[in-house]
Amino acid sequence: MDLRKLKTLIDLVSDSNISELEITEAEGKVRIVKAGVAVAPAPTMMMMAPAPAPAVAAGPAPAAAPAVEPEPSGHIVKSPMVGTFYRASSPGAKALVDIGQPIKAGESICIIEAMKIMNEIESDFSGTVTQVLVENGQAVEFGQPLFIVE
Repeated sequence: MDLRKLKTLIDLVSDSNISELEITEAEGKVRIVKAGVAVAPAPTMMMMAPAPAPAVAAGPAPAAAPAVEPEPSGHIVKSPMVGTFYRASSPGAKALVDIGQPIKAGESICIIEAMKIMNEIESDFSGTVTQVLVENGQAVEFGQPLFIVE
């Protein structure tokens, strides 16, 4: 399939309420899925993260142990994808959830923009939001903690 035609199809899905599009032609078959499904390019995006700098051995190791943060109590809601985190459905709108707010499993709690598609992220746990761990507009990685719910 022609690359321009494929881009047009992606734009069509992105700009519409369609969540999935499948086209079969003589040259092959194309399936475009929007929202909530892991997309193949996501691991590639994760591999582009900068590698940690190698440690330089410059004498004896320091005697002080590094500070270890205590594990937060409660259920951690993690990011299901790589993208940009938004607390509200549009700029200037009220946040989908706030600290101290009770939520139910399946309730939309934030938006993650990935590949110009806004994906509503639903809670996988019922309880009360005790912490929001990322800032609005911050880039998030797959599996990164977003909220703590008790």
